[in-house]
Amino acid sequence: MPPRRLIAHLDMDAFYASVELLRYPSLTGQPVVIGGGRRHQPELQADGNWQFARLRDYAGRGVITTATYPARALGVHSGMGLMKAAALAPDAVLLPVDFDQYRAYSRRFKAAVAQVAPVIEDRGIDEIYIDLSEVPGAQNAHGDDALGGVRELGRQLKQAVFEATGLSCSVGVTPNKLLSKLCSDLEKPDGLTVLTMADIPARIWPLPASRINGIGPKASARLASHGIDTIGQLAATDPNWLMQEFGSHYGAWLHQAAHGLDERPVVTWREPKSLSRETTFERDLHPRDDRDALSPIFTRLCEQVAQDLARKDYVGRTVGVKLRYDDFKIVTRSLTMPAPTRDAGTIRQWAGRCLKTVPLDRRLRLLGVKMESLSKGGEVAAVQEPAAPYSLPLFEEL
Repeated sequence: MPPRRLIAHLDMDAFYASVELLRYPSLTGQPVVIGGGRRHQPELQADGNWQFARLRDYAGRGVITTATYPARALGVHSGMGLMKAAALAPDAVLLPVDFDQYRAYSRRFKAAVAQVAPVIEDRGIDEIYIDLSEVPGAQNAHGDDALGGVRELGRQLKQAVFEATGLSCSVGVTPNKLLSKLCSDLEKPDGLTVLTMADIPARIWPLPASRINGIGPKASARLASHGIDTIGQLAATDPNWLMQEFGSHYGAWLHQAAHGLDERPVVTWREPKSLSRETTFERDLHPRDDRDALSPIFTRLCEQVAQDLARKDYVGRTVGVKLRYDDFKIVTRSLTMPAPTRDAGTIRQWAGRCLKTVPLDRRLRLLGVKMESLSKGGEVAAVQEPAAPYSLPLFEEL
């Protein structure tokens, strides 16, 4: 008989904010919001203390990337506008985002986990799935605890992450990925939850249906309109009605998910389809009036994409741009080059050509650059400039 499936989901606790607390330990226990720009960089005072920006002084259109748990207790959460958050927590500390630092800690905690359990599916900067089924000791009972072995393994994972980073994480261990992602959130922060299928009625069914990864706001609202608010209510719903109401594929999945059924394997490697960088401006910028500010931002995005390609040893052949206007309308454009590249200057040239094909008559909230049609590196062919006339700066007069 094959070993029973033991799948873990490991989620770092308030990851970005926790990394910042390592840098500024005096902020421990305080409401802290991550999402500011360079102008919100803390300043070291003559007495050796740091002076921090406060949320009440923020003015702009930015959104929260993450927040510490004391800030969340005040109603502040990721994705919320900083101005709205300032009304809820005016005294909260505001820190700028430092993705280079977060990526460094991400690599560190994943390397530590791999030393304990090597079968890992990377799901982003702060979360991974881990197949523990065949890790030595995972299937063992400890006394009367049939799950004692995997419970101890979960503690080892948490300790390895802490020793490597100084950060806490929360781990859910169940027979599959769907349940484990649910469970890693049940006892945050610094939690460890181990469940079997027999625990679903007591621990999973009372939760809101929206807690299932894959039930978004629209589907959740449609379910609620039919009186289906919890996972248990969804599990008790006629599957034929679900398929008729939500379509055969999604309706069948809703029924299976509510019963905790998920056969997806832990996938140790996926070829990325694209690499991108984007930035949301603290105030809306006009392509003509603010071209001196936009041009270096655009150049920096292209450079960051090129650095990402080089670090992951990829080249890309299709370059694209993304713009969000002040009315929230999003426009994208892309061009396929005659040969793949990861050269920053070449990416900038072709991204600039993309930019010439979009309307630049409204203020911009967001600007992004993407590389697609990726392939593994090797020799990078020289790519000619776009055939159309090209001049700098990219945001020249219209």
